[in-house]
Amino acid sequence: MNKLKLLALLAMIGCIISCNVKKDNYNFTLNGEISHAVDQKVYLEELYFSEKNPEVLDTGMIQNGKFSVKASATEEGLYRLRLEKSEVSFIFINDQPVIECKANIQETGIEGASFNTPANALLKTFMVTLNSKITDLEKQNAKINLTSNDSLLLVEQAQMKNLQEGFKTFISTKIDTCADPIVTMFALGYSNVVDTAALSKTIAGLTKRFPQHKGIEGVVASFNKMKEAKATTDTPAAGKPAIGNMAPNFSMPDTSGVMVSLSQFKGQYVLVDFWASWCGPCRGENPYVVAAYRKFKKKNFTVLGVSLDENKADWKDAIKEDKLTWKHIIDLRGWNGEAVKLYGFDGIPYNVLVDPQGKIIATDLREEALEAFLSKTL
Repeated sequence: MNKLKLLALLAMIGCIISCNVKKDNYNFTLNGEISHAVDQKVYLEELYFSEKNPEVLDTGMIQNGKFSVKASATEEGLYRLRLEKSEVSFIFINDQPVIECKANIQETGIEGASFNTPANALLKTFMVTLNSKITDLEKQNAKINLTSNDSLLLVEQAQMKNLQEGFKTFISTKIDTCADPIVTMFALGYSNVVDTAALSKTIAGLTKRFPQHKGIEGVVASFNKMKEAKATTDTPAAGKPAIGNMAPNFSMPDTSGVMVSLSQFKGQYVLVDFWASWCGPCRGENPYVVAAYRKFKKKNFTVLGVSLDENKADWKDAIKEDKLTWKHIIDLRGWNGEAVKLYGFDGIPYNVLVDPQGKIIATDLREEALEAFLSKTL
């Protein structure tokens, strides 16, 4: 299963930050204690799930593990606590004027911190369950890609279908029942697994569940606008080419503006990697692709990065930041690009592995599964 296009959907929504008219403001102070943290600066950032970069609102000092930061806000939003000397960070919602945080620098992800407010309890429960379900799906997908026995493959595919249905039910239920608008909109980022008709009904009902809520009003307006645009401009995708099919050819400019075609790589194993600079899961997947490229590039293997970016500068910056040293191409049309229609995917990161004859031999190889499949094949 593809990683769902969280950031793409939230960018269409506009911004997850929203208003709650029951309060005059959402000014807040965050008092925290982080175990195993040396004295260092700590940054309070406001996060945006559009292309807007995080904004630093306050800077504090961790001394003997304790710190305090504060910010002015007119609406409930999503924030991040980032440390100067560590890659560990923690996200939270500002639903109370005073928020107490306890965290462990040795634990990564949302499990490593606790924020003592109702909205943050909901967010943590959602993210822990979500991460568990995505991990199960990725492991099952890896099993399918590594299974060569036809009978066993049918069993693994049936298990994948059950996991997918469970994921769909989880997301639908959260969107329909969550009491917090920020967590609800966070869950909406994963809603492309939900039937379009059912999602339309859910979106329309959000204004009743959160009356006069400006963020929800924005979601409804953006969703309706997106539906209208899709109805008039979308070209139906051809569907994903199956393993065993020849990989559809396409051409796009590279970072220097030179046209590059997939067919130019015939004679090599090539991983066609669909990604974007704004896609968090893609950026998280890049280290695995980098490791595979370094290990197998001398064994007739290469990577072709195909970006869904619409901003060339952001695309080039991400290539440099993530140390992606293979060939990269882009047509700056995002989800309306040629390759999206040819390959029929609806979420990124997504990839196909093409053999020297141009035939697809694997799809959606993620994390350790990529290196494992290449080891077996090459």
